[in-house]
Amino acid sequence: MNRSVSPDTQAVLLLTAPMNVGRNRDEGGLLGKRDFQKLVKHLKGLDRNRSPADLLDGDLGEVLGEDPPVDLCVVEELLGRGGRLAHAVDHWHTRAIWVISRYDEEYPQRFETRLAGAAPLLLYGCGDRSLLDEGGLAVVGPRNADDEALDFARRAGKLAARNGHTVVSGAARGVDRAAMTGALEAGGRSVGVVANGLEKQIMASDCRNWIIDDQLLMVSPYDPWSGFTRGAAMGRNKLIYNLADAALVVEADPERGGSRAGAIGQLKANDKHPERSIPIYVRNRQSEGLEALKRMGAQPWPDPAAEEDTALLNSAPPHTPPPDAQKTLFHMEGATPAQTGAG
Repeated sequence: MNRSVSPDTQAVLLLTAPMNVGRNRDEGGLLGKRDFQKLVKHLKGLDRNRSPADLLDGDLGEVLGEDPPVDLCVVEELLGRGGRLAHAVDHWHTRAIWVISRYDEEYPQRFETRLAGAAPLLLYGCGDRSLLDEGGLAVVGPRNADDEALDFARRAGKLAARNGHTVVSGAARGVDRAAMTGALEAGGRSVGVVANGLEKQIMASDCRNWIIDDQLLMVSPYDPWSGFTRGAAMGRNKLIYNLADAALVVEADPERGGSRAGAIGQLKANDKHPERSIPIYVRNRQSEGLEALKRMGAQPWPDPAAEEDTALLNSAPPHTPPPDAQKTLFHMEGATPAQTGAG
């Protein structure tokens, strides 16, 4: 087993995650999040202060004791997938994909404090993990945005980068990708929270070079070979917001769409938990969708070209990488560091 995956994370993967590599699909019989949490609570019970890693060694009956909340045979069968896990981890490693769980020190504290039980059990990623707790500005919007919205998102990304702030987005085409590109081309850093196909996305040339240069982190709570589902796309929205210190909605449909739903979900979360609220801004233009968000508590965002408005970005200290920072090793056959074209 690859030593970069902690024993606790190995156990979480074996019990809850598919081991999809290429055409080798493995989807059925996994523990759902609720059943897994019941199992963890049982392990931590009276006189049994154990963690998932304890399931990997010793007699399961002895480890779990009496009346486990999950069928012992099911747990035993899932833990028996060690060979499949080793193959998957080796495959991820050759593509510089790492995986962490809520039991690892590298897991973002923002998720622990802001999302609590709703935080994902696992995070897969490629790039500099330190970006997970650096905050920044989330920029969100639809895939099918007009040129004006795309230009706005790009300028907002550049402004954030020039003020030392990371741009967080869903990495989808349209507004998300425009904001990311603006930040990266200005020499800044970005986090893309993807809903599907992490492995395919990091292999693309428009991501690979930014990852090599430690400017881009791509991360997902879903298996790197996962396909697109609407539920997964909606589920990652809360991760985008909760990795940032503030959010900017560039455009939103007045009746439907992920940008609208994600913003509304965060505005409601702000009302419910004001102590950990995240300021939501909207592009200051006449738009039925954006006006609806303002009525729910979003604030207007000035033109990102106006330098005097950069105070809105200063909710977190800027990121200043050391001049001798080492490049992340990108374990991909034929991949070499390349110029990004920033400037």
